[in-house]
Amino acid sequence: MRINTAKRRMLEGKPAIGSWLSQGSVLNAEYLSMTGLDFLMVDNQHGTWTHQDTMLAFRSICLGTATPMVRVEQNDFFAIGTVLDRGALGVLVPMVNSQEDAKAAAYAMRYAPRGGRSYGPFGAAFLANGSYPDYEANIDNELFLAVQIETRQALENIDEILSVEGIDCGLVGPNDLRLSMGVEAWSEEHEEAIQAVVDACRRAGKIAGIAAWGEGPNSPWRRVEQGYLFVAGTNDRSLLTAGAQALLRKMGRSG
Repeated sequence: MRINTAKRRMLEGKPAIGSWLSQGSVLNAEYLSMTGLDFLMVDNQHGTWTHQDTMLAFRSICLGTATPMVRVEQNDFFAIGTVLDRGALGVLVPMVNSQEDAKAAAYAMRYAPRGGRSYGPFGAAFLANGSYPDYEANIDNELFLAVQIETRQALENIDEILSVEGIDCGLVGPNDLRLSMGVEAWSEEHEEAIQAVVDACRRAGKIAGIAAWGEGPNSPWRRVEQGYLFVAGTNDRSLLTAGAQALLRKMGRSG
């Protein structure tokens, strides 16, 4: 059975650093999995992925060392089950605003008695070398469920959300959170909210996650110092454009 090495790192108190994948490229997923990143997040909410290419991306990621993860379109029993049946080891659920939302995500994530996931992992047996019995016996312990804390309502309910059994991580969506709060990015109020998520995760014994990239106030290294362990530190579009711009700068041209 393939081990969720990113989850293992975080449970040991070590940060897992990964990249968002939004461009719908299976080959980009394969290449990035061979760089040493801990996880790759196929973005089905805002990215350009089809169901078929999502499944192929999970397989391509497994050619390298990264853990295949996915952000589903919405908090939906069938959306979560579909990506699990295609080979995801981690699921990020957006817009989880209440304890009821969190319970729904946790229920969809794992088989009974820990949840209510429907059985049919016909695209996921590759994780256990083709063995459905091995997959069934081990998958629930390898799965990683993160819920996004990205609204004022979610922040108000964060302790109740994180109290739900089966939730492994609360992940800040910084941009949606600031929009919901009506504050400027990285303002004092915004930063206090981001700190509140770390504090709540510590109280609940859960992992704190965030989307953080660049060299400004939301840099991944700053968030790791703050206590975040599940850190999406870049994305495929940024990596692609940054590489081209770096080349042009070295050639004496602005990019």
